[in-house]
Amino acid sequence: MEETQERSLRRETAKIEITSAQTPFGELDPNVRLAIECAAEKKAINIVGLDLREIASFTEYFLIASGANQRQVQAISDEINEQLKKQLGSRPIRIEGYTGGEWILMDYGDFVFHIFDRDARDFYDLERLWRDGRRIEIPAELLLT
Repeated sequence: MEETQERSLRRETAKIEITSAQTPFGELDPNVRLAIECAAEKKAINIVGLDLREIASFTEYFLIASGANQRQVQAISDEINEQLKKQLGSRPIRIEGYTGGEWILMDYGDFVFHIFDRDARDFYDLERLWRDGRRIEIPAELLLT
């Protein structure tokens, strides 16, 4: 006689907690705050900040903004570059894409500022690619959507 062994299939459940905690604007480094304020001053559209400290080792923050056209994208980049240099003595490690003005990447080491025209931002969709990053709470008066 064959012995059969009965196995119990118990469904184990795990509780996943999704936090919507944001990094407060006031807790950011002065150069990150100033870069966001400069972008807002030049009427950047849909400014988003991602705190990557827990998920990336190459930078702490991604800042993302859009301009309506090439000239505005370059103007936003110029303002950030000029004011960080003038007020805080901070210079970018490198700037890429300035001539084309479709996607300008400004690498300051601790943070990277991406400035897109609308089409390029939709195409590359960095917010989706880095969705595990914690959002930075940006004051409403700095936001233009």
